[in-house]
Parts: sequence; structure tokens; C-alpha cells
Amino acid sequence: MAPSLLSLSTFSFILVTLFTPVLIWGLRTLRLTQPIRAELPPDHQAKRGTPLMAGMILLVGIAVSVTSYPKPLVLFLSATFLLFSLIGFADDFKKAAFQDPNGISGKTKLVFQFTFTAALLFILMRVFKTGPELILTDSLSLSIPIFLYLFIMMLFIVGTANAINFTDGLDGLLINVSIPTYFFFFVISAHPEVKVFSLVMIGCLLGLLIYNLYPARAFMGDTGSLAIGGSLSFLAVLEKVEILIPLLFSVYLLEQISVILQVWYYKKTKLRLFRMAPIHYHFSLKYGWSENKIVMVFGFISWASAFLCWAYWYIFM
Repeated sequence: MAPSLLSLSTFSFILVTLFTPVLIWGLRTLRLTQPIRAELPPDHQAKRGTPLMAGMILLVGIAVSVTSYPKPLVLFLSATFLLFSLIGFADDFKKAAFQDPNGISGKTKLVFQFTFTAALLFILMRVFKTGPELILTDSLSLSIPIFLYLFIMMLFIVGTANAINFTDGLDGLLINVSIPTYFFFFVISAHPEVKVFSLVMIGCLLGLLIYNLYPARAFMGDTGSLAIGGSLSFLAVLEKVEILIPLLFSVYLLEQISVILQVWYYKKTKLRLFRMAPIHYHFSLKYGWSENKIVMVFGFISWASAFLCWAYWYIFM
């Protein structure tokens, strides 16, 4: 199986590497470029005009996964990726076409996110028999009433998808942080379909990283980041590793929590807790870290988190 999986990942990498320049050319020709918020630092203002929505190229991974391994679980994971990508695409298109940094309203995005999540959770539980329980160890699990489980999982999936979306703020950051997470699911999963999907996505992300490293030639936008967030969240539910989420998704949660704390602290004191949120901007503005240094450090944390989660899974689950 390993050579086949490796060939699929390599094939995805080659396709993304070859066709991303074509997509960048098309986005630039159509003037679908990133508007920059006025409050962002000067080095970010220089990125104005960079093509947006390059995350569309990640759909290559969906095509490769579905055509090479057309199993129900692959179709489900592909649908998850595609539906969240559509929400991100709508947001990105409004930003790029109308040069509106706000995109579609947050309320609209949440409505679609919760709707898609509810439908996908229903399918996951009905078709793939995912039970309403939290697995703590191999011999210990916590049964939860189904309505409470659905409520918690919906909040978790939507919240995590948006937390991962917050992480996409620096060149190459989200890709470097999400590759270890997909690799974790590739390593621990007993489902061949999950292994195929995860490794193919890693191949696609590595291909896109060539054009997304600082200085980025294109931004993946919410088209890519929300899709990554949705698929990783559902992988956690599918593999029943919800107990590991605080550690496995530590970087994403740190980014989201920093935004929540910033808003809460400002409302209380009219002062800023961080120089800017999400927190990756704080390291840049307060400590003078370069984008590459932040990306490297956050990527290392993500790899360390994935390794510790694997160790817990190997010993206890």
C-alpha cells in the first residue's frame, strides 16, 4: 500500500506544482487580488495586489482522491472539503472582486457552516456509524446523549474550522502548521480512505507551499483555509480523537483564543492585550520576528504537538 500512497501524494504534488502558476496567472488577469486591511503593518500593505483564492488548486487533491480511491469515506471527506471551500470561495470572491476586506458577513458564513456541519454529522453518524461518545483510552470512553453530542460537535467543528482560518495570516503559515496535522491522521488511522485523503492533501499542500512561501506569489484565501479547517475537524471526529484536540490543534486554538482575549480585554479596559491579534501579528510587531521565523516556530510547535498526540494514541488508545 505504501508505494501506491506515495505515488498518489507525489502525483498530487506534481499537478499542483505545474498548474498553480496557471491559476495565479488567471487570478491576476481577472484582478482577483487580496485587499489589505488598513490596520495591518506596513510589510503587509506591500502585499496588496497578490492573487487571492489560490486555495482552489487544492481541489486537485479531491480529484486525485476520488478518482484513485472512489470509496464512500473518501467521497465523504471530499464533500466536507468542498463544502467548506465553497463558503470560503464566496467570501474570497467578494473580497477580491469588490476589493472589500470584510468579504461576506460573519453571520452568513456561520449559517452555512452550521448547516453543512449538521448535514455532514448526520451522514457521519448514520452511514459510517460514528457513535456519540468520547474515547479517553482504549478501555475508557464517555457516552454522551446524542443531542448533547451533536451540539458539542457542531460547536467544535465550526469553531475549529474558523480557528484554522485565523491561522492563515502569514505567508506559508497555515500550510506549515496543517501538514503535521494531516500527517498525524495518516499515521494513526486504520481507514485506508483516511490515509489516502491525508497523504494526497499533504502532497497538494507541499506543491502550493512553493508559491505561498515568503514572499508569497499567491494567497490560498478562505477557499483553502476553511476547507482545511473543515476537513481536519471532521477527521478528528471520525477518528474519535476529540480528547486530543487541545494539543493536536494547539496552534489553531492559540490563534483563535488570542482574538477572543483581545476583544474581551479591549471591551473591559479599552487597552490591547496583544499588539495585534491573531497572535502571530503580536510576535511580529512586539518582538520583531520575521514572517519566516514565526512560520518556522509555529510549524515546529505543530510537529511537536502531532508527535505528542501520536505518543498518547500509541500508548493509551
